[in-house]
Amino acid sequence: MISNQILQNTIDGLKSISRVDLCVMDADGKDVASTADMGSSSKAVEAFAVSPADSQEIQGYQYFKIFDEQQLEYVLVAGGTGEDVYMVGKMAAFQIQNLLVAYKERFDKDNFIKNLLLDNLLLVDIYSRSKKLHIQTEVPRVVMILESGNEKDNNTLELVRAHFASSNKDFITAVDENNVIAVKELTEADAQREIEKAAGSLESFLQKEGIKGIRIAYGTVVQEIKEVSRSYKEAKMALDVGKIFFDDRKIIAYSELGIGRLIYQLPIPLCKMFIREIFGRKSPDEFDEETLTTIYKFFENSLNVSETSRQLFIHRNTLVYRLDKLQKSTGLDLRVFEDAITFKIALMVVKYMKYMENTDF
Repeated sequence: MISNQILQNTIDGLKSISRVDLCVMDADGKDVASTADMGSSSKAVEAFAVSPADSQEIQGYQYFKIFDEQQLEYVLVAGGTGEDVYMVGKMAAFQIQNLLVAYKERFDKDNFIKNLLLDNLLLVDIYSRSKKLHIQTEVPRVVMILESGNEKDNNTLELVRAHFASSNKDFITAVDENNVIAVKELTEADAQREIEKAAGSLESFLQKEGIKGIRIAYGTVVQEIKEVSRSYKEAKMALDVGKIFFDDRKIIAYSELGIGRLIYQLPIPLCKMFIREIFGRKSPDEFDEETLTTIYKFFENSLNVSETSRQLFIHRNTLVYRLDKLQKSTGLDLRVFEDAITFKIALMVVKYMKYMENTDF
């Protein structure tokens, strides 16, 4: 359904061009939008509504019917002097009729895309409805999910729609209150470059509009419309895994998740068993801040003792002492590659467990 504001803007624009006053009423004769008080009575509208005529002159005003799939939706009244009133009224009725069709099609497409993302359609329905809605089925697409700190703010959805408005082949929707989803059609030969450019452009646009806490995740490129739901699931996973293991990155791709993708799919009981096997009753996140800083910096510098001590502004022997102390308490020597890998994975597993404990499902 078209909003009253859209109808008001439409007839205001038509009046500014034609100087003919217009009034849109519902089938019961109630004003929906108008440029002036037309003095039309509800009885006149009701009488016209049940008449067989599509247009009629009543008491000096031109009346026109506007249908939505053969059902009367609005009555348009045009008033003024001159021979052009009928023509302007007819054009205004035609414009509103087209707006009804366009908005209905947009709603149908939005509903279709939502069900497509959520796997609520049979394969035969996907292709039949795509054909009906004039949506191409065999073009490369990718699903992008945007999350922002502005929760439950419809403004974000409208801003994203405005950003992608130049392309009528992209679909912007939302299946919950937290995320905005873009199903983007890809046209360039270098799909990855096009996706990164689109994600970066969207992030910059929303930042300028004052949207805080932006995170964008996207799945892999799919070639057929039936595979769009797979790209959506990948983007959802990328968003979650990105928040756990790549919290410093605002844009994350499913193809960049690495070992984080594997850990994210582990059941919590298995994670707890792994931590107990490695550390006993102690958890690696129970170490003091100094020890944790040393560990992360050591990993960051690819187990290089000299570079790590330099960046921590400590003597090399001090770093060696800390690593020896850590080895005594855990049995793992971070200078040994295998032990370092075990410790690194353990830290990631603990991070994942904490995230799952703090997430409401």
